[in-house]
Amino acid sequence: MAGTTVSRTAHFALHRVPLDAQPPASEPTGPESSTQALFVVQDSWIGALVPKRWAKRAVTRNAIKRQIYTVSQGLAPPLPQAAHVVRLRTTFDRKQFVSATSEALKQAVRGELHELFAKVGSEPGRRAAP
Repeated sequence: MAGTTVSRTAHFALHRVPLDAQPPASEPTGPESSTQALFVVQDSWIGALVPKRWAKRAVTRNAIKRQIYTVSQGLAPPLPQAAHVVRLRTTFDRKQFVSATSEALKQAVRGELHELFAKVGSEPGRRAAP
């Protein structure tokens, strides 16, 4: 979460940190420190953070994570080379979405994720998807 928030929707936030990020200033520098790059491979990395606070049941958390990974793989254009974390920031109403594996919940999550990633694609310097 050390990176910046680049996009938000009602339920999700997308955080980004460059892959060549330096360690925090509080860490020692010099020959005794073992400073290395955040990620060895320069690529677009995606992570999902679905807290138990916002999705009580494990089946719900896992279903939301699967949607995050599926939607992020199908992005055109892909995310820039950086480490990205999609964070669930509020709960989906359990009265409206009774089942964790309901098609209604999957469509709501998928639609909001498309909106989240579309906001990143509309940043200056990025091409929008055709």
